[in-house]
Parts: sequence; structure tokens; C-alpha cells
Amino acid sequence: MTDVNARIGDLVNGSDVLLFMKGTPLFPQCGFSSRAVAILQHLGAEFDSVDVLQDQDIRQGIKAFSDWPTIPQLYVKGEFVGGSDIMMEMYESGELKTLLAEKGVVQAE
Repeated sequence: MTDVNARIGDLVNGSDVLLFMKGTPLFPQCGFSSRAVAILQHLGAEFDSVDVLQDQDIRQGIKAFSDWPTIPQLYVKGEFVGGSDIMMEMYESGELKTLLAEKGVVQAE
């Protein structure tokens, strides 16, 4: 598991905004991943993604890495933000846009 944790850590620290998801931003493979992509796109955030369906080690390892049981999972500047429901709540309250702006990932309005 240590090798998987190292790989995940490298991925997380290698992107300002990283979404672990099922599928790709162009072809999400579940509704929750689709919602997460739509939220990030609507906020104008450039983000990288990891398709957990392509790597079972990552798919299981990310759950232990974040101590979060579901996918998708959003990381901003190396910090775990949450899954689809958390993203939706933060988006609706304006908190996600504020976080992304504070981290310098999107323009503040």
C-alpha cells in the first residue's frame, strides 16, 4: 500500500486541482463524477483528473489515502476538499468558489 500512497501523493501534489473520478471529464462514468466535473467547469477551474476505473490500486488506495469512502474526491493545492455532496454544498453556498479563489485557482469576482 505504501507504493500506492506514494503514487497518490505525487498525483495530489502535482496538480493545483485534482479530481479522482470514475471516467474522464469528457465521459464521466457515474452521476456523481459528472456533477463534480460540471461544478468545476462552471466555476472556471482548470483541473486534472484521474480515472480510478483504469487502476484498481488507485481506486482502493485513494479511499485509504483520504479516509473518505466514496469517489469522486477533490483535492485543491494538495488538500482534500471532499466528495460530490460536499462539493455541491460548497458550490451552492459560494464556499467552493471562495476556496478556489483564495488558493489562486480561479479569478475572484
